[in-house]
Amino acid sequence: MLRDMVHGLLAVILTMLVIAHPHPAASQMMRSCAGRSEIVNFLNSNFAEKLTAVGLIDQNAVLEVYAAESGTWTLVVTDVHGISCVLLSGDSWETMPTLPGLAT
Repeated sequence: MLRDMVHGLLAVILTMLVIAHPHPAASQMMRSCAGRSEIVNFLNSNFAEKLTAVGLIDQNAVLEVYAAESGTWTLVVTDVHGISCVLLSGDSWETMPTLPGLAT
């Protein structure tokens, strides 16, 4: 179930990234990137967000979803050099329970 959720989320994100490819002016915007431990500590101390889901993007990066009981969530991608970038964040995160015998 979790794997399917991550794959679905990844498919949506990749589609959004292709559609919303940054223009030259947008590439000058400040990125929200830092070492992975800095990002994880920031999300924990400021939003009480904990690692909720993880997935591999080819062999080049790891996709992580951090979420808090309050409903806030953050999507982070970490590259092979340990640099993490915040891609998206939002509210109203809900983890769906897996029901026994129910095909997903």
